[in-house]
Parts: sequence; structure tokens; C-alpha cells
Amino acid sequence: MTARHPPAQGLRLGSLLAACALGALATACKSDPTTTTGAIEVSDYRARHPIVLTDGTRSLDVFPTGVGHLDPRQTSDVDAFMLEYRRYGRGVLLMEVPRGVPPAQADAVARTAATLSRLGAQDRVGAREIAVTGYVVTAPSLAAPIRLSFQRMQAKVSDACGLWPQDTGTSDFAFDYSNRPSWNLGCSMQATVAAQTADPIDLVRGRPEGRIDTVKRVRDIGQLRDGKDPSTTWRQDGQTDVKSQVGQ
Repeated sequence: MTARHPPAQGLRLGSLLAACALGALATACKSDPTTTTGAIEVSDYRARHPIVLTDGTRSLDVFPTGVGHLDPRQTSDVDAFMLEYRRYGRGVLLMEVPRGVPPAQADAVARTAATLSRLGAQDRVGAREIAVTGYVVTAPSLAAPIRLSFQRMQAKVSDACGLWPQDTGTSDFAFDYSNRPSWNLGCSMQATVAAQTADPIDLVRGRPEGRIDTVKRVRDIGQLRDGKDPSTTWRQDGQTDVKSQVGQ
């Protein structure tokens, strides 16, 4: 004898089965994104204060002396400046000569300017690459230098350091307890790295490998084949030979 369910109970059972089926279908279609550590917001000083490449001005102030000659310190500075211009300079090398100096200093200024042109020729910076102009001295009693300048690519921080958008005290409860670094943190270090970069292109890509030392490579391979130690041996102040222990 077959048991019969009441009509109301049969309807409730059918509705429950239909709801379970719809729930299973919805669960199968749901695709939540996988949670990774990359979803956590991380404050990085390199992202807040990125180092960028930009065109800038390199300048050197040369102070004329009483006799119009350059001392060894300024001569070395000019030589290094001329070398930097030859390697990285764009356009002409601008020489700004002070105008309106006292008559006693005018001769020293002219002699120093001539010395700078001569040093430029020695450093392979021709006269056509040097543009001479003048500037008006506003305070004749102060030292008026001859200014050398040129344009070159430089590395610098994109924004200015020393900015504090949030108060580091206790005025903002949400920020104080967020355990996030202050905005200015790391900016001075990024600026120092940018200032110490000799060639800004090194921040964009690495340098190619140099030429191999074929003679040394062949000699080292020959020593390895003969069962000898290919490490370098050198003498130090006439004492006992010192053998390299690299890789040992």
C-alpha cells in the first residue's frame, strides 16, 4: 500500500528541492577572486618618491684671483667639469663673465676667462663649443665668479622632499593608528641616490659586458687541464707570495 503525502506537504517539499537546486547552480557559477598578498596595500617609498630622468643644468663658479691665474683646486674642478661636458653635455658650454666689476678686478676677470678658454682647448672643448656672454654685477663689493654651465640629463626625485600632508602628532586618530609610514619617509634617501648617480642611464638599463680577456681565459683553462690552481698569485711589498682564496 503506497503512502500518500498531503497536497500542502508535497508543495513544500517541491519548493525546498527547487531552492536547493537553484542554490547549487548559483554556487557552481560563483567565482570569487583568489586572495593574494598583492591585494594588501603596501606603502613603498620608491612608489611615493620615484627617481625620474630629466634635463637639468650643471654649473661651476670659477672665482678670478688677483693675478688672473687658477689655483690647483680650481684647475682640477675645471678639468672635471670639461670632461663631464664632453661625455654628457648637450648644446654649447655657456661662459657667463661678470660685467661692471671695479677696474682693479676687470683685468683679473679677463685673464681668468682667457685661462678657461685655454683649459677648454686642452680638454678638447673647442672655441666653437663655448658661448661667452655677460651678466651685470649687482654688488661690486662681493666676489663675482665666472659661471660655466651646460645642459645634461640628470636623475632626480619627481616631487619635493619635506612635505608632510598628515600631522605626525595625535590630531588624526585614523592615520595615527593605521601603522603606515609618513609621506616624507624615504624621500631624502631617494634624492641622495639620484644625486650620486653618475650616468642616469644606469637607472634604466644595465651596461653591456666588456671584452673578455682571451689570454687569461686560455691560460686558466690550460692550468685546469694540467691540474693546477688557476687563481691569481701576486707579491706584496717583497714579502711572501699571497695567493687568492676566491671561491675556496
